[in-house]
Amino acid sequence: MDHWTRGGPGRRRAGEGPRHALLAVPLALIALVTVVDILAPPEVHLGPFLAAAPALTASFAGPRATALVGLVAVLAQVVVSVARTTLTDLNHTFQITALILISVFVTFFAYLREQHERQVVQLRTVAEAAQQVVLRPPRERLGPLRVASVYLAAEAEARIGGDLYAAARTAQGTRFIVGDVRGKGLAAVGDAALVLGAFRAAAHQEADLPALVAYLEGTVAPEPEPEAGGADGRTGSGPAGVTEGEAGTQDAAGVEGMDDAADDRGEAFITAAVLDVPDGEHVLHLVNCGHPPPLLLRGGTVTSVDVAEPAPPLGLAEFAPGGYGMQAFAFEPGDLLLLYTDGVIEARDAAGGFYPLADRLAAWSGSGPRALLDTLRADLLAHVPGGRLGDDAAMVAVERRG
Repeated sequence: MDHWTRGGPGRRRAGEGPRHALLAVPLALIALVTVVDILAPPEVHLGPFLAAAPALTASFAGPRATALVGLVAVLAQVVVSVARTTLTDLNHTFQITALILISVFVTFFAYLREQHERQVVQLRTVAEAAQQVVLRPPRERLGPLRVASVYLAAEAEARIGGDLYAAARTAQGTRFIVGDVRGKGLAAVGDAALVLGAFRAAAHQEADLPALVAYLEGTVAPEPEPEAGGADGRTGSGPAGVTEGEAGTQDAAGVEGMDDAADDRGEAFITAAVLDVPDGEHVLHLVNCGHPPPLLLRGGTVTSVDVAEPAPPLGLAEFAPGGYGMQAFAFEPGDLLLLYTDGVIEARDAAGGFYPLADRLAAWSGSGPRALLDTLRADLLAHVPGGRLGDDAAMVAVERRG
């Protein structure tokens, strides 16, 4: 069901053909410089221009191709030396020596660049594999709903993000979550997996939507810092039943490690929109935790589903002392709801303009959530330069059938 745009080995292999074709440029440069240098007057020396050939090759090819072009350039300089004077001529000897050194240096740099590219490809491949396991696509039919999802991975090296979405059927209807983890890389994927696991586990148990969001908050929020001491003389830094003296014998390094982990965990937060769509009512209930509001398409008109009192992102419960407010919105048969992450609306074109998602949704005249996402996906990739997103983007379309 999901469409994935990914970097990795497949895209890298696809670029090998153009890279090999580019080798014709430095080789043609060597041939041109060699012929012109042989035919030039004695006081004119074009040999230094041969150093541009391996340097140019190192910018797009690997170390083997760079070394090969460097070797051809050195042989060309030898031919020029023999044709113009002798191989032992001091001027040509220095030119050959300099060309050899330059070829060695640029070959080494090409090797380092290739190693870096392999590391990026491996990192991205691992992150994408983990993310595909975490993001199990929802079924196309969930009760009276038709559902489709799409995930577009960013093209900027290994900047895979923590965008997430999931759907869960309950006895009364269907619940959805769409969110975005702060940060990038495998750490963000891990946080996304944590929230999705908690959502799938609690969606069937928590009858109240705000209670479900509060449960998700508990999985993201940092552990409370232990108290210095209690009324019973026990310290909060150790397990229950451990006295202050016993707690003092714990390994200090281990305690510091736990403190550091708590500090790192405290920096995490997740924007999320959590919805409940009952089967027997033409409404949807929404708790929005700092996430971009869903868009509702009804009869060619697009409406932003904005809650009156949005909650802070998950992990920042201290800024929501009043709890999580839920708001109901009409969701009639034939309506189509679009959930998305900020990677969609923050995608920029060559002029720096943001992607006009609401306008594109209003202009759509097709039918069905899958057709909508296929259209938006193609249009979004056409909007950004080179079809490369700077941030991961996810969309979920939900249509209520008649």
